[in-house]
Amino acid sequence: MEFIATFFTHSGAVKYKRHMKGLGIDVELLPVPRRLSSDCGIGARFVTSADMSGLISDDIDKLFLIAEDGERLVFSSHEE
Repeated sequence: MEFIATFFTHSGAVKYKRHMKGLGIDVELLPVPRRLSSDCGIGARFVTSADMSGLISDDIDKLFLIAEDGERLVFSSHEE
């Protein structure tokens, strides 16, 4: 499955990339698509079949699953 995570801060995105590398998951940092928005404008794109609970950290604002019909919000740090 392919995901995009958004973050509160740029440093949070960099920290998350290091965390995921430790799990053996390659992460690409990229500008967040406007339709997904983000406080800091940096997102992380990655592909994994790992349990989703292991993908969540305190640095994540939102986590989207990329599907054929678009992105689906699967985690938000605040209620929407």
